Amino acid sequence: MKPPDHHRKNLAPGRRRGYPGIMSDTTSHSLVDDAQGLIFGTLMCALGLQFLTHSGLITGQTAGLALVISYATGWGFGAVFFVVNLPFYWFGYRRLGLRFTIKSLISVALLSAFAQILPHYLSFQTLHPLLAGILFGFVTGAGLLALFRHGSSLGGIGIVALMIQDRSGFRAGWTQMIFDLVLFTVALIWIAPDRVLWSLPGVVILNLVLAINHRRDRYIAI
Repeated sequence: MKPPDHHRKNLAPGRRRGYPGIMSDTTSHSLVDDAQGLIFGTLMCALGLQFLTHSGLITGQTAGLALVISYATGWGFGAVFFVVNLPFYWFGYRRLGLRFTIKSLISVALLSAFAQILPHYLSFQTLHPLLAGILFGFVTGAGLLALFRHGSSLGGIGIVALMIQDRSGFRAGWTQMIFDLVLFTVALIWIAPDRVLWSLPGVVILNLVLAINHRRDRYIAI
């Protein structure tokens, strides 16, 4: 059934309600919307990282790669994370556009800053590794959803995963889970096996949150 004429005039060409992956103009975000979305998303992700680092756990994607490098070398996570993402920005620009790339660069810079600041103001007296991983998964999942829905990401694998989803429909969460499995295997070289095992629930929860909630037929915004 076609939308009534009085509804159709409020929709952009080719963007009608009821069709998967299609949005109306009412989902567009303002500059203020985007600003709060990026701040919220990166702050939640930085909080999730505090749960991990307190227990010596790891995660996946480029954040996980930066954590492994940080643990192995003693370098600060924020700086490592920012540098690790640099090669992906050109790829993101070519494939997903300047706006997405700029937002992702801002998000990575914010997370790098928050990750350096939070440890000075937040600590945990008691935090079981399993709970740390679970909290990380849900909190970081919420943060990444906010970034994705405001046309941003935390760079790296997130950019590649979103491009694959847009082109093929293969969900971003599944792409990231494949990368994570490879990263966890390699991480065993430097990180104790029990720490790697305690990290797995958090990564699984994070990717399930993204796979279930970040779908073209449910919510797309620019």
